[in-house]
Amino acid sequence: MVGRSGAEWSDLLRRLKAIPSWVGWSGRRIGKRLHGVFVGMFEHVLDEKGRVVLPTSFRGRLADGGFLGTYDSALALWTPEDFEGFVNRMTERVRDGEVRPSALRALTAQATDVRPDSQGRILVHPRLRAHAALERDVVLVGSRDHIEIWDDQRWAEASALDEVSLAEAVGSGI
Repeated sequence: MVGRSGAEWSDLLRRLKAIPSWVGWSGRRIGKRLHGVFVGMFEHVLDEKGRVVLPTSFRGRLADGGFLGTYDSALALWTPEDFEGFVNRMTERVRDGEVRPSALRALTAQATDVRPDSQGRILVHPRLRAHAALERDVVLVGSRDHIEIWDDQRWAEASALDEVSLAEAVGSGI
């Protein structure tokens, strides 16, 4: 990304603005900033009760609670609105025959309702901790419309692949 000209950055910005709203942006534009999107990476520790502290920047959107469920080799935490949207999109794909009904069943059966306590902690159910191999050191990753919670070792492996994917995407002219 270093060495891009002003024209290249302008072209990238123009293409990003052209993304239709149905793609799933959960935020709203205010000036030139997009609010309501989860971004960033935060290293945390599960306490002895299986709770993790949410980063301060994530707490506002989750003050009224959210849904925690399995997602890839990690967990995902959605706001109620974003979880409903995700379930609705998956339901449509089931109806269209693109996804098996068991995928939707697995998503909803594994999900739990969570609400941060006064210190911003959420309880990660033991069943979910086992799925994501969460023992102590975890990484919380903002991923646009949800937060991913990874075991730190799994995250190290996955993020190395993510860097390659990002470099390929940027190199392809996104």
